[in-house]
Amino acid sequence: MIFHFDFWDLHFDFYMLGINDLKPKTVIIINDEPYEVLSTNFLKMQQRKPVLQTRLKNLINGKVIERNIQHSEEFEEAEIERLTVEFLYHHRGEYWFCEANDRSKRFQLDESVLGDNKNFLKSGVPIDAFKFNGRIINISLPIKMDFKVVEAPPGIKGDTAQGGTKVAIIETGAKVAVPLFINEGDIIRVNTESGEYVERVEKAKIQ
Repeated sequence: MIFHFDFWDLHFDFYMLGINDLKPKTVIIINDEPYEVLSTNFLKMQQRKPVLQTRLKNLINGKVIERNIQHSEEFEEAEIERLTVEFLYHHRGEYWFCEANDRSKRFQLDESVLGDNKNFLKSGVPIDAFKFNGRIINISLPIKMDFKVVEAPPGIKGDTAQGGTKVAIIETGAKVAVPLFINEGDIIRVNTESGEYVERVEKAKIQ
């Protein structure tokens, strides 16, 4: 639904989204802050209109909430600009980034805003950033990324591709549960949303 207001020769468009407009990746305004819709599920109620169960991510602080949305509710669609950035370094809880096409344009995000994303930041890897009201508020990593294993307990003779797990440390310093056959120097693929091992991409080169 679109409302038009003409005031002193100015023209404003407000895009209001109803329950049927809320899809994953949609960004809406709740209490003056942008929330990205992560998932939706219609819940049918006896003799009542269906309710939409949603998981929403606050793009400013990274917190994920669950909210049931009624059929009568409407939300303003957030104007979010997405741009490509790269991670530079971190120091005392501050994480510094630059715009990919202009490295002189730098900005920092606090550890509390990044949440678990901080565990998978690699220099030189293009990532998405969100700009809201002229300010970069957070970043979004690819769902799957590749990392070098820098430390892993030795496997036991006879280990196979099936079986238990052990804890390895990847190049960012994060700890990941991996199969017993993973060795130091291997390149592994990790799901950055869950922090879980996906597969081995490359075996370590034998010196």
